[in-house]
Amino acid sequence: MRALIALVLVLLLANAGWWWLRGAGAAGHPRVPARPALDTPAASPPPAPVPAPQAPAREPVASEPVAPGPVLSAGPATGALPAGLLVPVRGVSPSQLQDTFGDARGEERQHEALDIMAAAGTPVLAVADGHVEKLFDSERGGLTVYQFEPSGRWCYYYAHLQSYAPGLAEGAQLRRGDVIGYVGSSGNADPGAPHLHFAVFALTPERQWWTGTPVNPYPLFSGAAP
Repeated sequence: MRALIALVLVLLLANAGWWWLRGAGAAGHPRVPARPALDTPAASPPPAPVPAPQAPAREPVASEPVAPGPVLSAGPATGALPAGLLVPVRGVSPSQLQDTFGDARGEERQHEALDIMAAAGTPVLAVADGHVEKLFDSERGGLTVYQFEPSGRWCYYYAHLQSYAPGLAEGAQLRRGDVIGYVGSSGNADPGAPHLHFAVFALTPERQWWTGTPVNPYPLFSGAAP
């Protein structure tokens, strides 16, 4: 019985000592009040994008007026073929002519002219008014004359001449029927068959004697429809 009482006393003393120690610790070390929670600032929205600076609009600059270039002729119109041409070999009538335009000349070439057969030395005549644009000695055509008519739309070409008329020169004015040379076989013509190679070309707007569109001369003498 005494032992039980002693055990109870010991437990009571131990409990009292624990409470005393707790109170002393609390007195020596006061509790630090908890820090109030700091308000976290609300996240601010991202800044709006700043538009890139734009260059100021340029006022339109008035362009300087451009002077118009020369107006070139559009070339001969259909149905405006030269008319009233004189047969360019003295003593030959339109009825004696043969249409040789388009005849084959080798495998890759066509004849783009009218061959007028005549004895060597027969005078060659200007088919119309105009002027001598070019005198030229070529490998194929031999002695040649390029005549432009007054409007500058047509070129008349005379080739295989034996010689030029005395005094004939580039730029010389011609009247219909003037003698400009003599029938021959210069160039690549057959010496045994002297003739005049006569051609008509529709000139380009540039009016160059070495280029143009060939036109069949035969109807221009015979009066037949081209």
